[in-house]
Amino acid sequence: QVQLVESGGGLVQAGGSLRLSCAASGRTFSRFVIGWFRQAPGKEREFVATISWSDGSTRHADSVKGRFTISRDNAKNTVYLQMNSLKPEDTAVYYCAATRRVVLTTTPSDYGYWGQGTQVTVSS
Repeated sequence: QVQLVESGGGLVQAGGSLRLSCAASGRTFSRFVIGWFRQAPGKEREFVATISWSDGSTRHADSVKGRFTISRDNAKNTVYLQMNSLKPEDTAVYYCAATRRVVLTTTPSDYGYWGQGTQVTVSS
């Protein structure tokens, strides 16, 4: 049983920073890919970033490149999303997700395990 628990969300002014954490438990994640997604009210869930647990390769959505960085701490079984230069349009519920696929994927339906989400609100 895979469990993912997000934390670190909150309210921040535009231009500010937040770091989200995704603590994973229940499995050995060496062959997993972990992704961050977000969903704003009335919109579809969208890809933000993804990382391979085994080799650390990453991919970021164009909308967050240069501002957000995904990383992992193998010893802590935790994946992070460092968010800088936040904009009001980044406001959403942020979810981490895990998949056994061996290649990075940006498609939400490829991920079989999801956390409960953490709210990020950016005020203008």
